[in-house]
Amino acid sequence: MRKGRIVKIYLTDRGEYLGFRGNEFFIRDKNRKEKGSWDVENREISEIVLKAGNLISTNALETALEWKISVLFTRWNGEPLGMIKALDDDSHVKTRLCQYESVKNCLGLEIAKKIVYAKLKGQNEVLKKYGFRQFDLMRIKEGIEKAEDRQTLLTLEGHAGLRYFKDIFSLFPEWLRVEHRRTQGTFDALNNLFNFGYSILFWKCYSAVLKAKLEAYLGFLHSVQVGKPSLVCDLQELYRYVVDDSIIQFGAKLRKTAFRRVYFGSKPKIPRLFLKAGKNREFERFLHACFDMKVEIPRIRHGKRQTVETLINEEALLLAEYLRNEKPLWNPRIVEV
Repeated sequence: MRKGRIVKIYLTDRGEYLGFRGNEFFIRDKNRKEKGSWDVENREISEIVLKAGNLISTNALETALEWKISVLFTRWNGEPLGMIKALDDDSHVKTRLCQYESVKNCLGLEIAKKIVYAKLKGQNEVLKKYGFRQFDLMRIKEGIEKAEDRQTLLTLEGHAGLRYFKDIFSLFPEWLRVEHRRTQGTFDALNNLFNFGYSILFWKCYSAVLKAKLEAYLGFLHSVQVGKPSLVCDLQELYRYVVDDSIIQFGAKLRKTAFRRVYFGSKPKIPRLFLKAGKNREFERFLHACFDMKVEIPRIRHGKRQTVETLINEEALLLAEYLRNEKPLWNPRIVEV
């Protein structure tokens, strides 16, 4: 049986170069010293990750496309920007046709309900781990089943989220705590930690959606809007709690000196707080280790354990099979944190 693709090639330092010769990728640092090589024919390479300031040859790019290896581009701090994929990645039309049809019928609402329930079930794992009162899933499930539209589901999920973040924010040092969860554009350090963590998760989910040949911009829970990959947002909801747990662990050891002030505009001149470059790289590595963590959930084909990232990829594949009517059920699997 063929092995799964588990090897990732990371270029982390400015000036590093990724090339291709014979049948292998190789990395050289800015002093032209070789740092490693990977044989493409073993079929284990799943992804190449490039940062601003790295270099890559056209031969390496061509080979990655031919061998269906994802190429991800990130900012200097590790925040994903975009990816390159082969033209024939969009050739699997049946999956997307079934996805379009499901949005029009009751199946789409049923999938949205499963996403909300699985998200709250996952958040319960975090609440349980840190000794907080858990959600009453039986009562919540009744409310979910009665919902007749996704707006009702989002309202239910939003109310639960207010209590959830109030609890987990209390686990951080007092100087780092905030009252409310806020998304992009926030000024405080804690929400910026969560936003960065979720940006890494977002691209893990985006990659999984593309590999499953699903339409990224047609979701079931989140609304369809220009520029919003709503299905990616849907899948992301299933694993936010895993990132939350990692940020709780990382944040407990932070000091005020780990952050820097960044000013945008001049009226009003209020600083936004972000991790300093060295600490941010440490945080990035910590998050990637979170996705490489082994969990006790059997793989689809073989094996009793798998990484969190593999689980995300599998869940997107299972959803695609469910939409194509190849699976009678789809119930998202939950990780014990």
